[in-house]
Order: sequence, then C-alpha cells, then structure tokens
Amino acid sequence: MDSINLVESFSEFKEFKNIDRERMMRILEDVFRAMLVKKYGSDENFDIIVNIDKGDLEIWHNREIVEDGAVEDATSQIALSDAIKIEPDFEVGEEVSEAISIGDFGRREILTIRQSLVSKILEYEKDNVYQKYRDKVGEIITGEVYQVWRREILVLDDEGIELMLPKSEQIPADFYRKGDTLRAVVLKVEMRNNSPQIILSRTSEIFLQRLIEAEVPEVYDGLITIRRIVREPGQRAKIAVESYDDRIDPVGACVGMKGSRIHGIVRELRNENIDVINYTTNSNLFITRSLSPAKISSIQIDDESKRAEVYMKPDQVSLAIGKGGFNIKLAGKLTGYEIDVYRDTDIDSEDVDLVEFADEIDMWIIDALKNIGCDTAKSVLELSPAELESRADLEMETILEVIRILKAEFE
Repeated sequence: MDSINLVESFSEFKEFKNIDRERMMRILEDVFRAMLVKKYGSDENFDIIVNIDKGDLEIWHNREIVEDGAVEDATSQIALSDAIKIEPDFEVGEEVSEAISIGDFGRREILTIRQSLVSKILEYEKDNVYQKYRDKVGEIITGEVYQVWRREILVLDDEGIELMLPKSEQIPADFYRKGDTLRAVVLKVEMRNNSPQIILSRTSEIFLQRLIEAEVPEVYDGLITIRRIVREPGQRAKIAVESYDDRIDPVGACVGMKGSRIHGIVRELRNENIDVINYTTNSNLFITRSLSPAKISSIQIDDESKRAEVYMKPDQVSLAIGKGGFNIKLAGKLTGYEIDVYRDTDIDSEDVDLVEFADEIDMWIIDALKNIGCDTAKSVLELSPAELESRADLEMETILEVIRILKAEFE
C-alpha cells in the first residue's frame, strides 16, 4: 500500500510542541491502535510499522487463511477466495498480511484520530513540563518577561514554557517590561485544572541562598555552610554562615575583596542591604552579632521565654533598630529571640549624635552633614539653613525637614 505519511500532516504539532520525533511516532502508534480496537474490537492481529527517519506509518492486517465458509472470526481469519485476490499463490493454513489504507477509515474516524493525537500531545506536553520543573524546584532560572499584569508576570523560559511570578513573590522595587530578562527561583509546581503551574519567587530566602552559591565558590563546594537566612525583600537581609575549616573566613569569603562578591547580589535584589555574620551556638554572641552594626553594652537572656534584653549606649539604639525597624526585626528572626533594646544610661544627654536619627533621616544626608563637621543635632542647629545648603550641598527642602526633626528632639 501507499505509506501513510502523517508526520507532515501533523507537523504543526511537532513544531509547536516540545516533542522529539521518536515520541511523536509512539504517540501516532498509540492513537492508531486505539482506533483499531474501536473499529475491529482488537489490535492483536495488526502490525503498525513506524519509520522514524522517513516519518512513514504503515498498518498491516495479519490473518490466517481458511476454507471458504469456515471463517469464524473475521479479525483473525480470511477466506481462501479473498486471500487469492491479494496474491494467487496463497493456500489454506498460510498467513496473509494485508495493508490497511487510510481510505479504510471513515471521515469521522479520521477526525477522531486527529483529535486523539492533539489530546495525546497536550497530555504528554503537560506531563513533560510538570516532571521537568518538579525537579527544578529550588533552582534559579532565567526567563523573558512576556506579559506584565497587575497581580502577576508571565515569563517564558528558553523553550517557551510559561512561568508565573506573582506580585507577592516580587521585590517591591521590581519593575519589568515585556522583553526584559528576569531571574528567579522555582518556588513550587502545582497542577491546576489538569495543567502544570510553575510559580517563581524573588522574595524567597532560597533565591538569596542560590545567588550566594553562584557567587561564592566556597559555599557551592561546601567549605562554607549557610546556617540561616532571613529577609525583608528589597530592604535588608541577614545571613549566618559557618566554616569548619579554621583557615577560611566565612564572612570575608562571602563578602569578597572590597565587597566584590556581595555587590552583584545586592544589585540583583534591588539594593537590598545584606549583613553576613558568623554563626555561633553561643546565644549572647549570636544576638550581639545579629544586631550589627550596633554595639551592645550588655545583654540579659531568658532562654525559657526566648526573650533578650539588650542594653546599649544612646547613640547605638537607632543603629540596632535600623531604618523601618528592619534590623532588630531580622535579628530576632535570625536568632529566634524576641529582642528588646534599652539605653544603658538614664542620663539625659545635652546633645544627640546624628546617627541616632537614622530611622528618620536617610544615612546619605547624615553623611553629608558629617562631612562638614556636624556630628550632633545641636551642631546642625547652630548653623543657618542657608549655610547648611551651601556647605552640605543639600536642597533647602531637605534641610528644613532635617531641622524640624532635630528641633523636635529637644522640645
């Protein structure tokens, strides 16, 4: 018979879906066997030959030749008079193989075959995507932003597979347009309405961990262990690291020479401040390190209630709390203690260090004022707004707001 070339007939599925040629041939065979069972009641007496190289599919019906009038099962037997029409030399007892033409299937059956093929391909594609990404959970992937919506972003990987980045898993400062390249970690893979849903995340602690592993070879090789990570996405993160090799400085290795290793991660996380500290089982020391850059005078710990009372000099309190309270909040998460900060003196200082206003005034403004010799609140208030504007190179609106904040301290 003329071979049935179905690869070209269904080439749009082969090209559109991520299915290799061999898998396509197996799907074709399965679909036709199902149709043979439906048409003849069984596929046991049929051979389906698939030529992967040429893309040809042939169907042969094998039957035993019996005397005329002795046919009991038309699927497995054929009368001698019908067999010799195929080839005159056939005799009773021999087996005849007859080619099945595509024309032997009706129009409705051809449509069913096509629909079954589409269904099988979609089913295989969904299962393939699910299996592929189930094994990638916790890994970083790079994709292209295809569509941006209010609640989520649709991302396509290099194979055109659709991935979702929900708003809740985006860093607040994230901003993407169609065509942008995006990096995120595969958070989870779910089946919704019989379709795989791949959820990405840029706020997960695992994302930060994978970024560190990519930047710091000692972490990737296991020479440095990341014990704990806590994040306030886009604001601040704290990482506790440990090394069992005394020759390796885990903090220095993670930060790199002049911050070379950590800077790339900070940029990826939209300037998220990252504190890397040495892990220790000593609770006092661990809490002290976690509150860095603030310096602690003394600490009292209640292990039963998991509370810690930390005492420090007045100019260190704002550093311990941090802008927006993120520093003390993350220190508590990192150590597992609820931390309360107290001033270690009741003496009312006549002046206040500018750093203590870090939760209200941006550090770059404080640094600008310090550069002109104004280290305390009163040293700033002693200068006129015009002089501050000229010397510190700040906008008048900013200077007036700083003066208002500082004056409120002494009122």
